[in-house]
Amino acid sequence: MISESLSGATERFLDYLRHQRRYSAGTLDNYTRSLAALSAHADALHVRRWRDLRSEQVQTWVAAEHRRGLAPGTLKHMLAACRSFFRYLAREGEATSNPALGVRSPKAPRKLPQVLDVDEVAALLDFAADDPESVRDRALLELLYSSGLRVSELTNLRWRDLDLSDGMVRVTGKGSKTRIVPVGAKAITALAALREQDHPGADDPLVRGRLGKPLTPNGVRARLKRRAKDQGVWKRVYPHLLRHSCASHVLESSGNLRAVQELLGHADIGTTQIYTHLDFQHLARVYDAAHPRARRKKA
Repeated sequence: MISESLSGATERFLDYLRHQRRYSAGTLDNYTRSLAALSAHADALHVRRWRDLRSEQVQTWVAAEHRRGLAPGTLKHMLAACRSFFRYLAREGEATSNPALGVRSPKAPRKLPQVLDVDEVAALLDFAADDPESVRDRALLELLYSSGLRVSELTNLRWRDLDLSDGMVRVTGKGSKTRIVPVGAKAITALAALREQDHPGADDPLVRGRLGKPLTPNGVRARLKRRAKDQGVWKRVYPHLLRHSCASHVLESSGNLRAVQELLGHADIGTTQIYTHLDFQHLARVYDAAHPRARRKKA
């Protein structure tokens, strides 16, 4: 039975997240599970007050959860919940330090993003825009690929954000940060056709569904999935795949990592550097296929 002192503090923290921070139900469930696991560990160590928990005990907990099969990414989120919890306790005068601060989760193997090659993108976008729905689909897909937008950035756009004459679009990304990114020639043509068709006002959403309402991110995903199937692109195609593809193709052609960082709106260039690994993989494939002394002998 977990002590009342431990459980009472976690309940107050969860109430704070629920009522004052207005966290979503899913986030609250994650915090609840994380703190329940930490509470059970602290109780097993006979810790009766959170202020008595030490960093090495938190590290032992993380190691035990990892041995139990929890993935590094899950443990990282659990530690983030614990750090937030102890910051709350410090503000409430119930803790004097944050024992989760110096603890690190096991490193997860970094997954390289999937991308479409140039020919696959061309196949995806090679459909006739000869009816209202296909005109809209062409415009949204060309813009996603042209400017490397996140799907939420796309669905939040209004016509006032777009300058077709200069080929620029103003985007509000993560953390409400605004950036201005270029729009390619084919996307400009597709968007001009959409404007001619819909005659939108400046405050109208750039991407609309059949009934004129703003298209949701799930609506964009569904349209993209259907277009990929119709065009014979059998990879799993989703909006972020076009963002990855845009970044990879721009980096492959230019070699300018800083420009790709600005295009994507990454705060840290380290996030953008993953595309250099993709670029190297492309180089390695070309080398293996073309260099006479790189070809492996068949067994």
